[in-house]
Amino acid sequence: MLLADRVESFLTQRPYCVLVRAALQRMLDPAQLDQMFRDTATRQNERELLFSALVEVMALVVTRVEPSVLASYRSLRDVLGVSDEAVYQKLRGVETGVSEALVRESFVTACQVLKELKACDEPWVPSLRVKILDGNYLQKTQRRIAELRTMWDAPLPGRALVVWNQQTRLLERVFLTEHGLASERSLLDRVLETVEADELWIADRNFCTLGFLFGLADRDARFVIRQHGQLQGKPHGERRRAGQTAKGEPLWEQEVRIHWQGRERTVRRITVELQQPTRDGDRELHIFTNLTEEEADAAKVAELYGRRWTIEVVFLELQTALSCEVETLGYPKAALFAFCVALLLQNTFSMLGGSLRSAHGTEKVDSEVSGVLLAQEVRKAYDGMMVQIPPPYWEELSTMSLTEYAQRLKDWAARIDLTRYRKTPRGPNRSPPQRKPRSPGGRISTATILSQRKTKK
Repeated sequence: MLLADRVESFLTQRPYCVLVRAALQRMLDPAQLDQMFRDTATRQNERELLFSALVEVMALVVTRVEPSVLASYRSLRDVLGVSDEAVYQKLRGVETGVSEALVRESFVTACQVLKELKACDEPWVPSLRVKILDGNYLQKTQRRIAELRTMWDAPLPGRALVVWNQQTRLLERVFLTEHGLASERSLLDRVLETVEADELWIADRNFCTLGFLFGLADRDARFVIRQHGQLQGKPHGERRRAGQTAKGEPLWEQEVRIHWQGRERTVRRITVELQQPTRDGDRELHIFTNLTEEEADAAKVAELYGRRWTIEVVFLELQTALSCEVETLGYPKAALFAFCVALLLQNTFSMLGGSLRSAHGTEKVDSEVSGVLLAQEVRKAYDGMMVQIPPPYWEELSTMSLTEYAQRLKDWAARIDLTRYRKTPRGPNRSPPQRKPRSPGGRISTATILSQRKTKK
């Protein structure tokens, strides 16, 4: 029986689950994952357990379909054919290079589908490929490792730099280190190795180093990066008024000369006078850029830096819709691998977002659809759907052409009733009312209070 016949009832009742499985069939294609592992791994082997099987185990945990690695293993035990200890040993040894490659491959696959769907956004700056760089350190884990059990200090399993691609809304790359206390700047040299001409990099002040700024400019790339307090430069020329932001905040512009290793460059510094101070008490933001005024005036530069928060929203989605940091995985390689599986799945959901935009329109999907409600449907119905429609029925999605596959996603996405996943609008934030002084005993009866309300009426 064909897949189309089997999924019909689920397309009526739980359509997004069908889309998710269709996307995972392509993104978690075992042949592609195992080949990537063979091309990348230098120490691990596949004698006992295939890498694709390990990804499947972790995907069930990250999507919260299963509550733990052990529960995920038990649900797949008959397919895996190895002991739970073998799975844990494999997790502890996944090389960071393999985890990074997992994210890169997911980006390539999802990007091809989005281009076929014509679901990519216009660049924020014409003719430039915009990327946002941000860091994330993994939260503390449980102290399951023997050496950690007697320590008060929070055990941090690693740190990551993540690159978000603006036109595709996909996470393009990740750079990992197993040292949880490592500086984000220690990974910038690796980031520079991937930079190409005609790219625009947006980042916060932690990445404002002379080496990074010069490195971007040397590769004919542009940058919009907040000035770090320790990187001063020499002001050149007069500071002039340059308009205001969309919020009405005054803007100023001045050229600044920076020096590094005997070389000099002149950059633009855009200053934003803030209406409200930042969390650190700053009342001005200074932004370095090498964009020309023809490419972006001062207001545009300030707007571009403000859009840096887009990647923070992506991180928030990772934490709410997915379990991107598995606190039971104390070994750095295992924890970083789980984080990268979450990035892969985030790219999967972003690709599905592209299919929804292609079928229903970008404005409607962006303004109305709740990612949290979509994720809730997956957690509630995915496992039951896979019982009714086992993996062999989905294999045809792996072999069909890219054009046919993208059209299938779009057709299924068109059948989704978006009102089922509508965001709940929130009103303005209000200050909490002032509480009355504490009564004797500090306790009241709710029923008594409600009876008084009825009496007043």
